[in-house]
Amino acid sequence: MGSDNIFFLELIEWFDQTGREMVSRIPAKGSGEIKYGAQLVVRESQVGIFFYNGKAVHVFGPGRHTLKTGNIPILNKIMAIPWGLTSPLRAECYLVNTRVFTDLKWGTREPVAFRDAELGPVRLRAFGVFNLRIVQPLLFVNAMVGTLGEFSSKTVSEYLGRVIVSRLNDCLGETLSTLLDLPGQYDELSEALQKRLAKDFAHFGLSLHQLYINSITPPPEVQKAIDDSARLSLLPDMNRFMQMKAAAAMEKAAENQGTAGDSMGMGVGFMMPAMMGQAAAGAAVSASGGATPGSAAPNSGPTCPDCHQPVPVDGKFCPTCGHQLVVFTQCGSCGKNLPPGAKFCSRCGTPANQPPQKKFCSQCRAENLPGATFCNQCGSKL
Repeated sequence: MGSDNIFFLELIEWFDQTGREMVSRIPAKGSGEIKYGAQLVVRESQVGIFFYNGKAVHVFGPGRHTLKTGNIPILNKIMAIPWGLTSPLRAECYLVNTRVFTDLKWGTREPVAFRDAELGPVRLRAFGVFNLRIVQPLLFVNAMVGTLGEFSSKTVSEYLGRVIVSRLNDCLGETLSTLLDLPGQYDELSEALQKRLAKDFAHFGLSLHQLYINSITPPPEVQKAIDDSARLSLLPDMNRFMQMKAAAAMEKAAENQGTAGDSMGMGVGFMMPAMMGQAAAGAAVSASGGATPGSAAPNSGPTCPDCHQPVPVDGKFCPTCGHQLVVFTQCGSCGKNLPPGAKFCSRCGTPANQPPQKKFCSQCRAENLPGATFCNQCGSKL
């Protein structure tokens, strides 16, 4: 933020030096004396929101803007300026960073419960990273930032990380029956989890770009049981291998030709076709990159919630269908966009200021997020 006047703000701009700041409020505390005709500079990766008397009156896209009634027609109706054109305006401005924030960590603080079809109830730890972007700046400021002077990606990732863990528990309960099948399900789980989280992120004006699961691990005793099960499954093949080796050794001994070293070499020769086949199969999997056939990268930009066509970040209406894009707030029950001053949701009738209702497990009475399907504490279906 820069200022050319020691008393009044004449130049408003913001540089993020950390790479992690999502929103900066100017001034950081209270409302400032912004001089009539002040210059607001918004970068390509930013959106400016001008507040007066606690209400958002205009959203600015990238560029240099002059804060006066000629540029903001609505100011003619809501502002009385008895001091002349050089008098200050008691207002504040939020500058929102709209770039993609990458490498945000999520993980379980406490293990979550999972009912395994073969191993019984187990507790799991999971960790990963995700990327997000602000696609509804005004909704994000109203729903999450509030009146904070600064808001970083670390602050938002702490809360959203808990949301991800809760939805992961639902995905595991619906798509996975046993941990023994988990190694081949990471891509499917990531895709299903990303779709499930889209609505949770949209409530705050955010878009989840990518989500990756780095690891899902059970307790050490369960890992040992899985390793023991894997060793037992190899015994039938091991028996056939030993029988083949024994038959080859007896045949060689009957011929009584060559040395023991030759017999060992023959045994290794028998193993080579299988080893080459396994190596070729492994190379094919590595070459494919483990990608799921038919999967496509998600859209990198915001889309219209009505027609799902690409829209500009600072757009107020969809250029395709005309749907209003500037969202002030959403219903905590059904997620419908609410107009300014609405007291009830026009879709479900829920009061506009009512927070989402949390779910409580009937078995252990633990508190879960709205819309959760399985309990994080005991794994029971809600």
